[in-house]
Amino acid sequence: SATYKTNIAMITKDKVTEIFCTIDEFDKNLDGELKRNLRLPNQDGNGKRYRNRKGKLSESEIMTILICYHFGTYRNFKEYYQNCIRGCFHKEFPHAVSYNRFVELMPRVFCKMMLFMKLYAFGKCTGITFVDSTMIPVCHNVRRYFNKVFSGLAKNGKGTMGWCHGFKLHLLCNDSGEVITFCLTGANVDDRDSRVWNVFTKVLYGKVFADRGYIKQELFESLFSQGIQLVHGLKAKMKNKLMPMWDKIMLRKRYIIECINELLKNKANLVHSRHRSIHNFIMNLCSALTAYCFFDNKPEALPVYVEKSRQLELFT
Repeated sequence: SATYKTNIAMITKDKVTEIFCTIDEFDKNLDGELKRNLRLPNQDGNGKRYRNRKGKLSESEIMTILICYHFGTYRNFKEYYQNCIRGCFHKEFPHAVSYNRFVELMPRVFCKMMLFMKLYAFGKCTGITFVDSTMIPVCHNVRRYFNKVFSGLAKNGKGTMGWCHGFKLHLLCNDSGEVITFCLTGANVDDRDSRVWNVFTKVLYGKVFADRGYIKQELFESLFSQGIQLVHGLKAKMKNKLMPMWDKIMLRKRYIIECINELLKNKANLVHSRHRSIHNFIMNLCSALTAYCFFDNKPEALPVYVEKSRQLELFT
């Protein structure tokens, strides 16, 4: 087992270094901008000074540890931190604190993690976008009445895999397999809800390819008035309509976003029922989405250059 963990450390060492360098550069640039544009005094109006001492672990190191957990090496964060970070990677993180202290430090990097994820990790809309949603259960359905951590927040909803008590993650991705943005709602929120699409339309243009669960005349007309065309399949009892061959081809490329959901759940360990606080649940979600952006095996669609420019003429 020791040899196995050592081999894992040797394989992921270069990736850990790459992630840390990227995050550390972003962190330094952000701190420089904040110091130049914001006035952050270390004392109040009465002259009382406040401490601003740096911790043993820098914020870049905390973010790196959170992101590297989602590369599928361990299925339990406590085991990962104690055996990998404080074991195999003790030279890379010589000032690693105890596990309980690290859990307390996690919420401190929430804002920087969100900014890094939005400004650096996420991709841009290319005019070809895929949309889908996936359930995130927080506990087994039998224990939904006894769950106190997410009491009043987690909802009961039904998806393609049955009933779920928790949340629903709505995702947008482009044809290169890059996540554009996301929206987290209760499990009972419909995929066609206007609140979800108010978030999505801020970064969308061109065509959006979806499954049959997004069929709604009001949604199609609302998006079309904003220069966005919703393309989806037809149900069995619906009247058949002519569809351009290019749209039919791109509908078959929806496996991209389905593969993203599969990677987030099975490799990035997005779903588990061991959360003890809402803050750490959100941190787990954000770090999983950020870790996916560093994956080397992201799915992407084969380019279709012949008709792409023609199809987007009316929506650019």
